[in-house]
Amino acid sequence: MAKTAFKDSKSDVSVEEKLRALFKLQQIDTKIDKIRTVRGELPLEVQDMEDDIAGLEVRLNKLTEEVKEYENELSNKKNAKKDAQAAIKKYEAQQSKVRNNREYDSISKEVEFQKLEIELAEKRTKEAEYQLTIKTGLLATIQGQVDDKKKELEIKQRELKEITDETQAQETELIGQSEKAQKHIDERLLTAYHRLRKNFRNGLAVVAVERDACGGCFNQIPPQRQMDIRQHKKVIVCEHCGRVLVDKAIDPDYAE
Repeated sequence: MAKTAFKDSKSDVSVEEKLRALFKLQQIDTKIDKIRTVRGELPLEVQDMEDDIAGLEVRLNKLTEEVKEYENELSNKKNAKKDAQAAIKKYEAQQSKVRNNREYDSISKEVEFQKLEIELAEKRTKEAEYQLTIKTGLLATIQGQVDDKKKELEIKQRELKEITDETQAQETELIGQSEKAQKHIDERLLTAYHRLRKNFRNGLAVVAVERDACGGCFNQIPPQRQMDIRQHKKVIVCEHCGRVLVDKAIDPDYAE
């Protein structure tokens, strides 16, 4: 395959050479685009699934902490109930030894207070048990979602790896060619080229005239304008889509 010759100084490069270099760059980038199209939406799907799993795992960690808090609260309330019951027994034993009504009433108040503590502990226990049941169920549900998504992610990752392995060497080589080609194009033209590529889904910023029409938007090009394009004296863009227009003869290696 013939190689495009470039001059050392970009300022000395003719318009024809600029157009040839730009068209070569477009052909290289188009090959890269085709390789990435083969991969389809897999990279984005894999990234989305990884993000989903990360978000679910954050929820799992939060729920796990909440479950531990409710378990600790249950343990504390059960211990508080036991302590109150033990205190009641102690106070009731003291009641049989009191010497007057004042001491008896004082101990009775302590017994009543401990009974209230038991009621409160039982209420808090029921609340904690209810919340623990909900949180535990939710924890199991989300864990199931994470497990399912991880299995699906493994499948997608294998598919992506297989496709990537098949095309990685070729893509790496083409990226190197693209970077090399860009060094021979002046900054202003290169910036316009990248901007145009972003504007079109197919990434075509530089197109050849095909059957008297723009190779990008397929609108007809007047004969006089086609003649100007063939002369390679200036950069000409499509009046309809703004793509840079070249004729196929500018690159002998161009294949339709």
